[in-house]
Amino acid sequence: MSDSPRASVSPEAAIPADSWIQHATDNQVAHITLNRPETLNALTPGLRERLIALLADASADPDVRAVVLTGTGRGFCAGADLRTAAPAGPPAPGDVARVLRRGAQRLIAAVLDCEKPVIAAVNGTAAGLGAHLAFACDLVLAARSARFIEVFVRRGLVPDAGGAYLLPRLVGPQRTKELMFFGDALTAAGAERLGLVNRVVPDEDLARTAHEWSARLAAAPTRALALTKQLVNASLDTDRAAAFAAEATAQELNMATEDAREGLTAFATRREPEFRGR
Repeated sequence: MSDSPRASVSPEAAIPADSWIQHATDNQVAHITLNRPETLNALTPGLRERLIALLADASADPDVRAVVLTGTGRGFCAGADLRTAAPAGPPAPGDVARVLRRGAQRLIAAVLDCEKPVIAAVNGTAAGLGAHLAFACDLVLAARSARFIEVFVRRGLVPDAGGAYLLPRLVGPQRTKELMFFGDALTAAGAERLGLVNRVVPDEDLARTAHEWSARLAAAPTRALALTKQLVNASLDTDRAAAFAAEATAQELNMATEDAREGLTAFATRREPEFRGR
């Protein structure tokens, strides 16, 4: 569950979200680091909104060509911080659905719709919304100590934050039900075997590997990557005819970019291309 509707907010929730998130752009890579280690980087509403805004900014900024999302301490993200809001009675009809649409679902959509490739560098526990935040990313690196937990069943809740949309597309319905019905912690190695993680690395190598991968993405043809991401993300929700039409349109759009011309020229002249993200 994301936020409690009709809730009274604790004083902790009034702390500016900027104090709980680190953000820097280096060599055309936006680094977004959740920084509430004492809560395993659980998301307050303010922190969630700041994260959505940073992803939107990265998507629109031509000088950003890749994004790395990670956390500090022992947690990547423990989900929504339910401790910062105390329920003030039962919700009115429609309140819960409205909170989800405006909150957790917007965050997952911000990752899926970001026009730049997003790498999750999962440094520790990723639970509930935090697990789905990682799974929504384009590439997932995990430290060996990382764990993924579909924690909702432990709280008597239905999975949210796009989990029932994301997981069946990644691991199939049976595996998804096993994860969601039991709520057992999944190790990084187990997540890699299921295809939820691209690569597991020693904890001390996570930052270096994320840097290497993001540098390669930042040097790639940015518009081609954006169109590729769009095609792949939409592929499981459409039929063959629509997918083929989308592919043709994407190729038509991409051929007008500077990077496409550079790539073809470099091939013809037998040199390495120098893509500029334009």
